[in-house]
Amino acid sequence: MGREEQIINERLKKIKELREQGINPYTHKFDKKNNCAECLELELKTKVKTAGRLMTKRDLGKISFAVLKDNFGEVQLVLQESKTFENQMKFFKKYFDRGDFVGVEGEIFKTKTGQTSILVKKIQLLTKSIKPLPEKWKGLQDKEERYRKRYIDLVMDLKVREVFNKRAKTISAIREFLVKKGYDEVETPILQPIYGGTSAKPFESKLNALDMKVYMRVSNELYLKRLIAGGYEKIFEFSPDFRNEGMDATHNPEFTQMETMCAYADYNDNMDFIEEMIEFVVKKVCGKTKIEYQGKTLDFKRPWKRISMIDAIKNYAGFDPDKLSDKEIKDKLQELKIEIPVFKRGIAIEELFGELVEGKLIQPTIVYDFPFETCGLAKPKQEEPRFAERFEPYVNGWELGNVYSELNDPEVLEEYWKDQEKMLAKDEEAQRLDLDFLNMLKIGMPPTSGIGIGIDRLVMLLTNQPSIRDVLFFPFMKPEQTELKKEEKKEEKKEQKKK
Repeated sequence: MGREEQIINERLKKIKELREQGINPYTHKFDKKNNCAECLELELKTKVKTAGRLMTKRDLGKISFAVLKDNFGEVQLVLQESKTFENQMKFFKKYFDRGDFVGVEGEIFKTKTGQTSILVKKIQLLTKSIKPLPEKWKGLQDKEERYRKRYIDLVMDLKVREVFNKRAKTISAIREFLVKKGYDEVETPILQPIYGGTSAKPFESKLNALDMKVYMRVSNELYLKRLIAGGYEKIFEFSPDFRNEGMDATHNPEFTQMETMCAYADYNDNMDFIEEMIEFVVKKVCGKTKIEYQGKTLDFKRPWKRISMIDAIKNYAGFDPDKLSDKEIKDKLQELKIEIPVFKRGIAIEELFGELVEGKLIQPTIVYDFPFETCGLAKPKQEEPRFAERFEPYVNGWELGNVYSELNDPEVLEEYWKDQEKMLAKDEEAQRLDLDFLNMLKIGMPPTSGIGIGIDRLVMLLTNQPSIRDVLFFPFMKPEQTELKKEEKKEEKKEQKKK
């Protein structure tokens, strides 16, 4: 019998004994008055009533020590003969284990070593832990296990909690900035009859009540625009989106975007706006505009560098795409092993930019004037309609968002969507024709510009985390192998070696 199995059996035995004594090892509530951090700030002899998880337990005979942890911190518990009720001492020694949730009543005092602690008068078992926590100093060593068992990871490692506290602060700071600027927060549907707003492969399902196919949203953009047409002028939404695509260090099938829409603005207005917003958020969350990320210093102070996509390719890739023929561009794609479903010059140029330039944009940079073919939902640039009024902010070689002057000409958009529908057979990320949205545009939507920001990537930067999985409580994971399957695979490998 392994050590863990032995511990589990011992704890199950304790649960059985407790129940036989009429004691519920899983109580219904506890009237917690103080948190652990507050207890450390109180005056000596102050009576307290707190609760949390036992992180350590040491029995030294006439005195026992434990560490209690809650959402706010840790505090030492001391149970001492003649000062703690005798029946409480016995109960604690016999039935309490590391990992249990307990309720405590006592008073604040200092030990001989000067450590502020709680001298326990009463202690109550609130939840009996059956499986043991990992060793205190080791925690969860395997990254995969950390992501799968975030409930243990959060208990064992305070740094993990700090990451998610910063995530919450990031979202709060964005909300604070936008509300001060006169934006209203809204909510739009996650389940949609037609997916749209970007080029992406959706997750699909069936709504049994109406016997129809439905999709998890890939973007909330088209619904925000409907609200602008309805009379709202400045709106935003924190939008969980879902895309049935690849997974890597910066991609998860479920992720969070923050989208805005502002009537009567264009993409030039939002260049200034996004710089101001991100600078505000970084300073609010990190206390300064310069941060360290994986060995690099990033400075979010305005103004940021701004460069057109064509000039970025000239500067960083060493050639002018405008001077290349279609064949020469196709040759470059082939040389770089880049495949696109249907060749379109503008899309090919964007692909070359992504492969040769994107990773070199380390400091906050705005890249503007994308080829028009890359974004059918953006307005063509008035002076040069082969470009869209679109820009993307880049940091650390990542696209951090997407911004454009919204196309509100229903005839132009309808032609684009019809062309996209024809491409569906070759490109599973092609967009769909949304007749209701076109109807809205025919009724009329004012000039508008919207911002989309990837919250998860922004949080990665602000918390110095190398993977998107480190800033999501529950990143999507492959199904865990059972011990039986692991053993079967071991046997298979042995057989293969014999052969």
